[in-house]
Amino acid sequence: MPKVAGMLIETTFGSLVEMILFVVLIGKHREPGEGEEDGNGDEGNLIPIIQAAILGSILTNLLLCLGLCFFVGGLRKTTQKFHSAISETGNGLLLVAAFGLLIPSAFYSALKGETTVAKSGLGFLVTEAKFTPETLQRDIVKISQVTSVVLIIAFGCYLLFNARSQHSVFHEVIETDEHGDLDREEDQARMKYTGTETTVALIISLTLSTLLLIYLVEQIEAVVHSGVPDQFLGLILLPLVEKAAEHLTAIDEAYDGVINVALFHCLGPSIQTALFNGPLVVIVGWILGKPMDLNFEIFMIVLVVLGILVVGNFLRDGETNWLEGGLLVIVYVIIAIASWYYPNPDVATSNGIEGLAALAGPKHVIVDRALLKDLLRMVNGDA
Repeated sequence: MPKVAGMLIETTFGSLVEMILFVVLIGKHREPGEGEEDGNGDEGNLIPIIQAAILGSILTNLLLCLGLCFFVGGLRKTTQKFHSAISETGNGLLLVAAFGLLIPSAFYSALKGETTVAKSGLGFLVTEAKFTPETLQRDIVKISQVTSVVLIIAFGCYLLFNARSQHSVFHEVIETDEHGDLDREEDQARMKYTGTETTVALIISLTLSTLLLIYLVEQIEAVVHSGVPDQFLGLILLPLVEKAAEHLTAIDEAYDGVINVALFHCLGPSIQTALFNGPLVVIVGWILGKPMDLNFEIFMIVLVVLGILVVGNFLRDGETNWLEGGLLVIVYVIIAIASWYYPNPDVATSNGIEGLAALAGPKHVIVDRALLKDLLRMVNGDA
């Protein structure tokens, strides 16, 4: 099998756990109040956790995993150089993905102050508002669904580009890295699995992973009730759990001097999450009738954009050292601390239907003036 195709398949299978997690979460989602006769109406609302997990997966790969790769690799080699074909292509695609993910949030933030609601007061009738919070929410879901389809098409172009257009370049880069592997002889001496053994191992591992993820999702509400904030759970804890093995593999490759392969294992899953896994859960929610959208909290989507810019700045010169890796890890720790103190969606939200309630005040009420005059005339006549 060609080395580039093998890397792409490895990255895809590595993200299967994440895809299964997102699908299980959206399947378990319940609208606030749905099936809840008693208790908090927000119980069962897993969309904020899914949205945080999508962005958290990208941040964990870009800041924590890549930072540890740079740091560990820099301890063994003072300076590690990587090929621009991987770094520039990966960073460019991440910027495009971040732009696509940002559009629904920006659309919502720009228009949430323009919504109007129908109210009645002082016994007078009020006309029905045309642009209500519910209308804006429906528009956001439609925009997210169309954007998800476009992002998945972009992911297909990325796979085609890697497998065909730039296959020779990537093959050469991977081949060079393998020859520079400090543990090359030890790796070659290891016993290899046959095709049948590999298939059986994959089926067993995916089955067990799915069962464990279902159990994990069942325990989310208990974890939140124990005091762990929703945003910290989705942005930090879930990505750490479901990507631990993939991160350890990339860090081991960086320590062995295979920095281009390690970089691919950090950027590749981030690209797949942004262009495929995240949009996929929106489409699955569309099929299941769940209002899953890409309307992320502004706080989180800004963190992702800034994280991509920081990583892109470090990749620009084509080399890295342990200091740059340590700085990326420090940025991730700061984000984790901030997310711990970020309020849950039922307390405060910058992007959600709850946030529109506060804006739907008297200044947004539309009154039919002619009808009001007639009513006042009738009242005065009766007086």
